[in-house]
Amino acid sequence: MERKGFDPSDVIYLITPDRYANGDQDNDTVEGLKEGYDRTKGRGRHGGDIQGIIDHIDYIKDMGFTQLWINPLLENDQEIYSYHGYSTTDYYKIDPRFGSNELYRSLSKIAQENGIGIIMDLILNHIGSEHWWMYDLPSSDWINYGGTFVQTNHTHHSIYDPHTPQSEKDRFTDGWFVETMPDLNQANPFLAKYLIQVSIWWIEYADLSGFRIDTYPYVDKDFLTVWSRTISEEYPNFNFFGEAWIYNPAMVSYWQKGSKPFDDYISYIPSMKDFPLQKALVEGLTSVDRWDRGIGDIYRVLADDFQYGDPYNLVIFAGNHDMQRIFSQLNEDMDLFKMAMSFILTTRGIPQIYYGTEIAMKSTGDHGELRKDFPGGWTGDKIDAFNGKRLKSDQREAQTFMKKLLNWRKASLAVPRAI
Repeated sequence: MERKGFDPSDVIYLITPDRYANGDQDNDTVEGLKEGYDRTKGRGRHGGDIQGIIDHIDYIKDMGFTQLWINPLLENDQEIYSYHGYSTTDYYKIDPRFGSNELYRSLSKIAQENGIGIIMDLILNHIGSEHWWMYDLPSSDWINYGGTFVQTNHTHHSIYDPHTPQSEKDRFTDGWFVETMPDLNQANPFLAKYLIQVSIWWIEYADLSGFRIDTYPYVDKDFLTVWSRTISEEYPNFNFFGEAWIYNPAMVSYWQKGSKPFDDYISYIPSMKDFPLQKALVEGLTSVDRWDRGIGDIYRVLADDFQYGDPYNLVIFAGNHDMQRIFSQLNEDMDLFKMAMSFILTTRGIPQIYYGTEIAMKSTGDHGELRKDFPGGWTGDKIDAFNGKRLKSDQREAQTFMKKLLNWRKASLAVPRAI
């Protein structure tokens, strides 16, 4: 039987595992790993884990979600900020503070039994500075700039600008994201093969339904062609999407399979995250309507769908783990919140909802606030969103609305097909 990936009939639930639920307190601090448990720190480790997700799979199913995108679970043995998972120190090992490889595979099996697929968050662009490679490089060109920190210029536009010198483009893709994230040189054929092999291994081992690829434009373009083609040829019905935090549809579409880039770049990635639509949605709902702004912003972004190879396969969202909570972006206006959720769950594309959105969680700009603990996931929590205990009236209203809307969409034959 061919492996099936996620599609527009699905709704993706995005979880930051350290902040969702602590199902196993014995792994909060693990001997030999640099950072331990400290729930008092916004950017510390709070103890959420795979077992916590398993324990609440019924809640996820009952809400109406059909796919789980979990922020990186691979070992991240950094001294600080390791909770977010984006500094991999072992590509073949689940971080013991989250669980084990075997438990991750069990999560996938249990999720599938409940009609839910697992999407793995994978980083091909960089590793963590504490990865053992950094102490014994397999080759001198394994890490860009010979393993010496040179920061990327973060000039996304250089990739698409026909006038930009090649040196600027190289600095964008080869520079390190930050000092603790050494940039991988995918032009090295051995490293390229390694990254392809580890991707296939996890698909097979954990029976995945998809990948989300972090910092997609930062990765070597030629490697991305080979990587995406290899995965697509091996698994024709598998789905995976990239992150390109750009608000211009022409630049996001550059990467999607079937689009027609100005330079004839060939890509095989089926899906991308639709950042232009997210921005237009928020600005459209919060701006005063004029001829050049307001609700028309949403229309203008959708009118650019002709640039995409398949706009119906884009992952659409109102919020994620890197931006202010959508309820806060919408000025904590419940009517606007409901409008935003109704739009995301009925327009073209594959909806993604960030954990806590279903109870209208709020935030400031601090990353610790963006990724606050889900109430009820820890022993002693006074509020329990999993069973509705002590939710505030606006939280209960949001959760009831979201559950009804999600399950209506799940049962609809027309909406996922944009009929």
